[in-house]
Amino acid sequence: MQKNLHPAAKEPTWINYWGWGSGDMLGAGAQAVITGWLFYFFTTFCGLSAVDAGLILGLPRLLEAITCPLIGYVSDNLRHTWVGRKIGRRKLFLLITIPLLPSFALIFRAGHTFYYYLFAFIFFELLYTMFLIPWETLAAEMTKDYKRKAKFAGARMIVAQSSAILASYLPTLLISQFGGKDSPDTFFWMAAIFGCIFSVVVTIVVLTTWERPYGTRAQAVMSQTYGGVTLKAALALPLKMFGDLFSTLKIRAFRQHLSIYLGGYLSQDIFNTAFPIFVATVLMGATLVISQLMTVMYVAQLISVMVAIQIVIRTGPVLAYRLAISLFGAALLLYLGFFLVRPEGFDAGFKALGTNLFTALNPASGSFSLVFWIFAPIVLAGLGRGTLNFVPWSVYNYLPDIDEAVTGQRREGIFAGVMTLVRKMAQSAAIIASGWIIDLGGYISPKSRPGEVIVQSPEAIQTITGLMVGGPLLMMLFGLIASWTFRLNASTHAVLVNEVERLRSGATEAETDDSRRIVEDLTGWPYDRLWGRGSGHAADSSLQPLQARP
Repeated sequence: MQKNLHPAAKEPTWINYWGWGSGDMLGAGAQAVITGWLFYFFTTFCGLSAVDAGLILGLPRLLEAITCPLIGYVSDNLRHTWVGRKIGRRKLFLLITIPLLPSFALIFRAGHTFYYYLFAFIFFELLYTMFLIPWETLAAEMTKDYKRKAKFAGARMIVAQSSAILASYLPTLLISQFGGKDSPDTFFWMAAIFGCIFSVVVTIVVLTTWERPYGTRAQAVMSQTYGGVTLKAALALPLKMFGDLFSTLKIRAFRQHLSIYLGGYLSQDIFNTAFPIFVATVLMGATLVISQLMTVMYVAQLISVMVAIQIVIRTGPVLAYRLAISLFGAALLLYLGFFLVRPEGFDAGFKALGTNLFTALNPASGSFSLVFWIFAPIVLAGLGRGTLNFVPWSVYNYLPDIDEAVTGQRREGIFAGVMTLVRKMAQSAAIIASGWIIDLGGYISPKSRPGEVIVQSPEAIQTITGLMVGGPLLMMLFGLIASWTFRLNASTHAVLVNEVERLRSGATEAETDDSRRIVEDLTGWPYDRLWGRGSGHAADSSLQPLQARP
């Protein structure tokens, strides 16, 4: 009976894990370039102030308050249409982006105006969102198994950290090709290379993934068409869309997840904005030094993800998240200690290393004493950040299962849209605020001498250091508090999936009292109101969520 109600899906193989995961070469690769280099590029080579750079990076994300949920909603509902059924409600968006992604390089052209960079960035962010939201749903659609979902998330994050390593080290390789010159051309060619890679990996995703088979409920909905939709119904679609979006916030685990997600990612947004400026002003290093330190950090992130996959599979995401916060927090405190103590002889020894920091690892170089301060903080930061990146997106794959228990529907696109919307708006606020804070601190952009290191005032350096250390610590504290009541793990997810199958078969009571408590804790709803009972949809205001229990 269950097979008829819910057709069996294919079993993913390693080709599917890595084919889907390759998409994060765009998902994380673009963000590694943007968050790691774009603020620095704008303020160093384009003559823009820190405020202008923050606005360019922040304003387009405010526009995504409309585009993110719209793409998620349309993607979920394309099953009503011929094109959605023939091409795929997710893959249609992916195919549109393939020929346009090389436009990424247009952002990294020096010598243009504020409005050129703003509109070039808006265009790419639209393409990025058109790919990201439909792509993120596919892993949740291809399997229901807890361990397989974790493997999809792991493959994604390994690709993500590999692309970040490429984003950090490419400037070093390109500068060597340009004769050691610190030039804006470095960043243009880096972006051009990435733009071509993006088109290739989206093609791979299209060829190696599939969408969830339609159950009998979905097939019944698919029999409807929009051919007879009235003007009144069409005008009501935006209201329905935002109603669906806000309904996700009635799921307790999703509210907790958003707090964990934002705590981990906003801490990195602030760090990414301030770190290149910190290196340039406190360590007095230019692009080559920043590139090498970021490469070390991203290699550590890759190692961290590999370990975090096993922790999440065996114990759940909460322990991994807390370990990540501890490691990243320790790195930030080390940077603060370096700023306050300024070890004797560091400046001369650091300058003697020249353009290759890795020579400090050779004891014969006479600079071995520098190793701790150069590498220990950045390695700890990478070990923490890799897991902070992995945990939220490993959890996302399970959220549609929790939502299905409440609504009786599969709404992967809606959840991806809400996550991306909240992320983008919070990221926008964080980057704009970071730019203003850096500018208010007295930071001087090298407008007349692009690429050169300018000695900043003590107040400017204090502001940059305070922002880089204090901002991430505050955001991680926010996420840590939210993680304390988060109960999703392998065992509770197994109970949830079992209860969903029972609800699909017509059950009205939980299998055991423990099962009822677990499902009610994850969903935030009383068991007798699950599966849309009483309203047919959890978004209906007549359905009241369960009050928090002690």
